[in-house]
Amino acid sequence: MAKRPTMADVAAEAGVSRALVSIVFRNAAGASEATRERVFAAAGRLGYRPDARARLLRSSRSGLLGVVFALDGAFHAELVEAVYPAAAAAGFDLALSARGPRRTEAEALGSLLDLGAEALLVLAPDTAAEELAALPVPVVSVLESQEHDAVASVATDEAAGIGLAVAHLRGLGHARLVHLDGGAAVGSAARRAAFRALEGGGAVVVPAGPTDSAGMAAAAILLREREGSPDGAPTAAVVFNDEAALGVVHVLRSAGVRVPEDLSVVGYDDSRLAALAHIQLTSVRQDPDALAAATVHAAAEALAGRHEHVLVPPSLTVRASTAPPAGSPSTTVR
Repeated sequence: MAKRPTMADVAAEAGVSRALVSIVFRNAAGASEATRERVFAAAGRLGYRPDARARLLRSSRSGLLGVVFALDGAFHAELVEAVYPAAAAAGFDLALSARGPRRTEAEALGSLLDLGAEALLVLAPDTAAEELAALPVPVVSVLESQEHDAVASVATDEAAGIGLAVAHLRGLGHARLVHLDGGAAVGSAARRAAFRALEGGGAVVVPAGPTDSAGMAAAAILLREREGSPDGAPTAAVVFNDEAALGVVHVLRSAGVRVPEDLSVVGYDDSRLAALAHIQLTSVRQDPDALAAATVHAAAEALAGRHEHVLVPPSLTVRASTAPPAGSPSTTVR
């Protein structure tokens, strides 16, 4: 028996995403007339017929929230874990769909639409807000604040998080700080802007990224600056996230630079990586339970036609990677 063509087959034949094919067959907004004609023509060539039973099921409330997350996001796994009980408490079930190097966010979104998710929770979305708004179900952007009227959002207050890190280091006596940013990663622009606002004209920002290898490359830049200007080099670093901070600490220690005696390091996320015994990283804590509860509530509100934009306050978890700078009164032996 010949294999029955699927929506994915139609998408490939028409040269569009599965999400767009779903929009066309649902007769929802978000696809041009030319695109609709191309999709219907591709379906005709393949002999594709939408499943009437699935369409009838999807015409009523499914109670299913679809979650898109990144396979390489260390904090994403913790947040997804927290979303499960929050969703259950609100009467929702969850379906997960991952994006990664070999699976795009569009594919992840399309598979959840095919399953009949009635709302989508997209962690650190790559997709533009306008495209998310065009999807046939409500969307909550998680970990990235949005200003779009038709896309709800829940994120940590990034300015407050950087403020906690800077205030902690200033309180320890550090006068020369550096920020190792997250490059193009979600949240990086907000954290970078917050650091520059706090540090003013003297802000030092080193381009980095969200991975341990990006942190290692940025740490190599810091080492060169220390060698070229030992008296004016930063004594503390605020790193985009915990994963990059681990790369920073590894390179510094390998070069004989002591953490925190020679350079204090603060991460961001307070993920499980930060609490590793050999790291003990001071980190800005994004609260996964608070974020999860706010996200599920935002999804319920979006299903009722109300789009919330929520900022969740962070906290700071102080561990052994920060201390007063060498030579300060608090570190001088008397």
